[in-house]
Amino acid sequence: MALSPCGSNSFDSGLEIKTRSVEQTLIPLVSQITTLINHKDKPRKSEKTLRAIQRVGQAVNMAVGRFVTVGEAIAIENQELKEEMSFACYEARRAGDTIAHLTDVVSLEQPESDGRATIFSDKAGMVKAARMLLSSVTKVLVLADRIVIKQIIASRNKVLTTLEQLEKVSSFQEFVQIFSQFGNEMVEFAHLTGDRQNDLKDEKKKSRMAAARAVLEKCTMMLLTASKTCLRHPDCDSARINKDGVFQRMRLALEQVIEIVTEARPNGEGDILPVSIYMGIREFKNQLEGLREGLCLLSKESLTALLEVILEHTEDFTDSAYTSHEHRERILGLSRQARLELEQLIAVWMQAQNPKAAEATEEMELAILKTCQCMNELKKELHNAAAELTADLLKYHADHIVLKALKVSGGEGSLEALAKYTCELSEQKEQLVETCRLLRHISGTEPLEITCIHAEDTFQVIGPQIISAAQTLALHPSSKIAKENLDVFCEAWESQLNDMSILLREIIDLFEGRRGEKRTYLSLPRPGKLSANLKTIKPVKLDSEEQTAIAKVGLELRLLTSDLDSESEKWEDQEHEIARQGQGMSSMAYSMYLFTRGEGLLKTTQDLFHQAEVFAEEGFKLYSSLRAFSTQLGDDERAIFTAETEKLVALCQKLQITTRMPVQGKNSTFLKVDSSIQNTKSILTVVVYILPLCNKLIKKYKCEQSSLGSPQSWRETPLQTPVHEECLSGKNGNGFGVKSLEHHMANLTFLESK
Repeated sequence: MALSPCGSNSFDSGLEIKTRSVEQTLIPLVSQITTLINHKDKPRKSEKTLRAIQRVGQAVNMAVGRFVTVGEAIAIENQELKEEMSFACYEARRAGDTIAHLTDVVSLEQPESDGRATIFSDKAGMVKAARMLLSSVTKVLVLADRIVIKQIIASRNKVLTTLEQLEKVSSFQEFVQIFSQFGNEMVEFAHLTGDRQNDLKDEKKKSRMAAARAVLEKCTMMLLTASKTCLRHPDCDSARINKDGVFQRMRLALEQVIEIVTEARPNGEGDILPVSIYMGIREFKNQLEGLREGLCLLSKESLTALLEVILEHTEDFTDSAYTSHEHRERILGLSRQARLELEQLIAVWMQAQNPKAAEATEEMELAILKTCQCMNELKKELHNAAAELTADLLKYHADHIVLKALKVSGGEGSLEALAKYTCELSEQKEQLVETCRLLRHISGTEPLEITCIHAEDTFQVIGPQIISAAQTLALHPSSKIAKENLDVFCEAWESQLNDMSILLREIIDLFEGRRGEKRTYLSLPRPGKLSANLKTIKPVKLDSEEQTAIAKVGLELRLLTSDLDSESEKWEDQEHEIARQGQGMSSMAYSMYLFTRGEGLLKTTQDLFHQAEVFAEEGFKLYSSLRAFSTQLGDDERAIFTAETEKLVALCQKLQITTRMPVQGKNSTFLKVDSSIQNTKSILTVVVYILPLCNKLIKKYKCEQSSLGSPQSWRETPLQTPVHEECLSGKNGNGFGVKSLEHHMANLTFLESK
């Protein structure tokens, strides 16, 4: 959408609206102005009509005034936009004043011949002012949107700077400090880019953004374990290769995000996808349809060449070692038939161009139908071949036998067995990569094509990284961190297989015409059903939009579980009751994180609520253990310790109340999911603080008891700063942007046409 006003050349270009927030902000203004311009110009105007027109004009002018005030404040805060923003605000204010003047027609007694211009006497002036207003307001919104882009770039730059520092660290202590900062910066970046992804209008860009953000989320955990492994084994080449691969992939993903938000491509490259068979068939059929009306601009040679390009791509199927013999033969047979049908169509087409050929029209129509039918059958055969291959492959690898064997051989330090399973994983990787390419051909839409390409790239990269992680473990079989690192990369592989099964389901749904259907939320009362039946209603799953929204807190939850696991590993007595309870809560929280990604054992919202309730109960058990432990502390230490444990029990009670609260409807169910995850995150924040404190005090108690024989002498070490409520809420300000302008346009009252 591009708008340009009359009387100003400054707004003729560069006003393409690329985000939903800008578009939605303009809707009330467009509706009001459209109402004014299209009003019925009757000879007699009632007092009611005149007053209504004046109210609309005043409402528009007042809304524009408030809008411009915010725009001018944005200009002051952002000097690089000041000149453009100030001029756009000036034009908007001027246009608003003009509209208010033209709609000031309330007096019936005012003579029409007094020479004053009104909406009735100067319709052209009204149109000109309206166009200028829309253009200038759009300009302000687009400029405000640049601030959001600027925030994303600034956040990316912070992440890159910290990433470089992480890459150069040489000690664990330094790494822990910098990684803590890096985690906070990644959470901020995830929030900004998640909001931007949801706001984008272009579905292709949304898919590319989702792919880049998925890489960053998974790589955050890989970076943690790969870096720790490299620090533990600095002379190990495979550990270094493993770590370097993660850093490189994160940089590429960060760069892709910036390319999307700024629309800047390196070396002027266009955002062009490889040609898929489905897209080729669609274009080919469009050209055939154009023959009916004589609109096809291609020559017969070009039409033949277009078909040959499509059939050349089908060789990806027929040449694949994984395509069944039956599918290969049917694809080859349909390819030959397509060539014959096109030859017949071209012959009829050439005859139809002869004015004397009266019957050629019917033959032409029949030839077009037969050619299109053949292409549809070819498309269906390709879809069946790729879908069946993918389903069989996912089923075959569902048990992850090769990954388990790699873990065992690495843990045993068996290089010979490792070499064997490395070859098997490489073969599995090639199978999956080729399957992703075939899926791309039948995906049907550009967003799904992008998802297929992302899956292909992921398997290409993670396969060798799993191998390098396994080699590191085989060289250091007693290393816990090397084992943890291999586990993380194997989890990423398993996660991508799960994503691939979801992708296959979406492709099949699209092919069968089920794309876009939403599952009915059974928590909504059905007609004829009593509300008492709500207790036995079947639980539901989140849809893709809800999963995207909840994924933000999911990443924060995942980082907290990693912190809790790290603290648990530091306990000398792994069977200590407090340590075991902390590990159990971490496992439960991790399963809830997997739910936010649509993975794991928690499949429905009811599963999540049950898990959250069990998590709260486990928190109460931990609270009891901590109270018993606090009896060993001195008065000062006990006071601070008790404050934290009381905070824990309050949060557990809050989560328990949330999980037991009945809800009805889609929005209420999602809000309950979000609240459950947020409360779980808050509880983990407190536990992550308490666990290392307990461990330190226990160590101090043992040390001084053995040397002095007195448990009362271990009170000297000052405690850490308690966790503050602000840390639990996760609140932060977004500053100026499009959202600060939205509500000034949202409350305009529509003029009803009668």
